[in-house]
Amino acid sequence: MVLVEVENLWKLYDIGEDRVEALKGVNLVLEKGEFSLIMGASGSGKSTLLHVLGTLDTPTKGTVIYKGKNLFSLSSDRLAEFRNRKLGFVFQFHYLIMDLNLVENVMVSLLLSGASAEIAREGAIDMLKKVGLGHRLLHKPFEISGGEQQRTAIARALVNSPELILADEPTGNLDSGTSESIVSLMLKLNRETKTTFFIATHNRDLEKFADRVYFIKDGVVNL
Repeated sequence: MVLVEVENLWKLYDIGEDRVEALKGVNLVLEKGEFSLIMGASGSGKSTLLHVLGTLDTPTKGTVIYKGKNLFSLSSDRLAEFRNRKLGFVFQFHYLIMDLNLVENVMVSLLLSGASAEIAREGAIDMLKKVGLGHRLLHKPFEISGGEQQRTAIARALVNSPELILADEPTGNLDSGTSESIVSLMLKLNRETKTTFFIATHNRDLEKFADRVYFIKDGVVNL
């Protein structure tokens, strides 16, 4: 089943008198349950593509079709609801709230969706256990390792049971051993939950795990 279809997507930026073509006529498809990559060097357009797919940015032209619906035909309120209920984001920098413990950090996503505090706490604890952090529930982010921080970010992204996870260089700040454990975790969750993962990376070691790999260079995407 096709989950996302991108058609002739362009993103242009005007910087002073210069025009930057960040995305140039991108076409791609993501199937439900896939573990897919978009690979390319820094500055190739990976992050821009993920931001548009996640409706954090709007395309200059082209369409992003999600389960048959053109996302950018929706109102801003409907897009915000879509992001909150259907998408999960994992970034290179985890963006955890340092004053909150791990349970509270993961609870935030559920609370924003309208869950009660009790349900949000139960859901956060369950998800943290699934990512191997049941022994760290009350720790704050600065009290745990970088890999554990990224596991917390993954738990936060998955706690709402999204249909699509967009991950932007999720192992970029981790050593090779920790990176491998994070990739293994994402694969495990992908297989168990059937959540679609689309990961932007320049790490060629991830290719062997992917159901589909796209390559991007200077804003142009190819298989």
